[in-house]
Amino acid sequence: MDARRDEEAASAAEPLLAACPPQRSHAADVHVLSAAFLFVFSAYGAAQNLQSTVNTEGDLGTVSMGVLYTSFTLFAVAASPVVRWLGPSRVLVVGTSGYLLFILANLVPTWYTMVPASLYLGFTASIIWVGQGTYLTSAALSHARDNNLPEGPTLGSFNGEFWGVFASTQVIGNLISLALLRNGKDGGSVTGKNLLFVVFLGCMIIGIVLMCLLSKRDEKRDNASTHSSFGAMLKYIVAPLKDRRMILLIPLIAYSGLQQAFVWAVFTKSIVTPVLGISGVGGAMAIYGASDVVCSLVAGRFTSGLHSATFIVSVGAILQAAVLFWLLLLYSPMEGVLGAAVPLFIGALWGVGDGVLNTQLSALLGLLFEDVKEAAFAQLKVWQSGAIAVIFFLSPSITLQAMLILMATSLFISFGSFLLLTLVVEKPSTIRA
Repeated sequence: MDARRDEEAASAAEPLLAACPPQRSHAADVHVLSAAFLFVFSAYGAAQNLQSTVNTEGDLGTVSMGVLYTSFTLFAVAASPVVRWLGPSRVLVVGTSGYLLFILANLVPTWYTMVPASLYLGFTASIIWVGQGTYLTSAALSHARDNNLPEGPTLGSFNGEFWGVFASTQVIGNLISLALLRNGKDGGSVTGKNLLFVVFLGCMIIGIVLMCLLSKRDEKRDNASTHSSFGAMLKYIVAPLKDRRMILLIPLIAYSGLQQAFVWAVFTKSIVTPVLGISGVGGAMAIYGASDVVCSLVAGRFTSGLHSATFIVSVGAILQAAVLFWLLLLYSPMEGVLGAAVPLFIGALWGVGDGVLNTQLSALLGLLFEDVKEAAFAQLKVWQSGAIAVIFFLSPSITLQAMLILMATSLFISFGSFLLLTLVVEKPSTIRA
């Protein structure tokens, strides 16, 4: 009798279970996350590229970016407890508000709008990027465990997809800029610029809506111990710095920020604009972004651990070193078709290095620091954003030659440190297959 009753209850429950929507897969969450970042950063990335060439009065654009990344650096130190408290999905929604405000400030660019917006964006950027790294790593590791897949290649694949889509923001956003800032050589018309930022505003709104659709994950963990005291919180934040693997990674992390800021603050102003004008910045950065997309997707597919990452990073480092020494020793602006093609070619080569660093650093942090991944990704953004701020503050006051020497020296030191990580620290048991 009891058995029959149980069978009847189970049969009655079947329609209810069938009516419940299936849980979204981990891979689908990454698709939504990538699409949301595509819209948000198509707008923000293109706006950032234009700061040193559009908001030129008193170096407003460059100084604002320096303020932004200084704020980013300071807030990133404490971003990981915020992510653990709110949860990565909520943090991603909150984080987009700063980017929305920054776009609004560019519609009325003054010291009273740009600087406060940059300060606030520094805070929201710190939590959105720690949240992104945490969310993506959690999705990848959960997908690997649920499907009995190796964690290394799964992390590489998920990071490759995300960074490939993210790199395409440089293509989309800059093509929009190219279309709307047709008369850019004299700084562009006010109408064209305002229309551009209104379009960017629409992209931001779509991105925020997509962020709201993300599934919640890792938000039911016991966070009480993390926030039980200031000392406990501080201990968690600095935990990765006690690991010599992180110490050896920090120079490469910092260089990844330097090379990004070099494109945004120096390449666009000193290499592209003298040859192609401001209207050409969008086209050059679109080429850079397309190269970044392809490299991110390919590099992500081939990532399986530290040893594969060493080979991939080596390729990117060699290409960027070649570009730096070419600019330092051989380059001079030329006229004609060949002269116009050179900045585009440089952008393509530089994009390969950026795609390599984004995919490999994110995958390695997820593998090496799974137990403290929020703190590890916070360290990534602390050192990246600090390096970016240095470039934005230095670029108005030093020559192109000095900047190239700084970049080449930084690349040499960071790549040497990374090789030391591979040769000395890594053991077969460090990264699980």
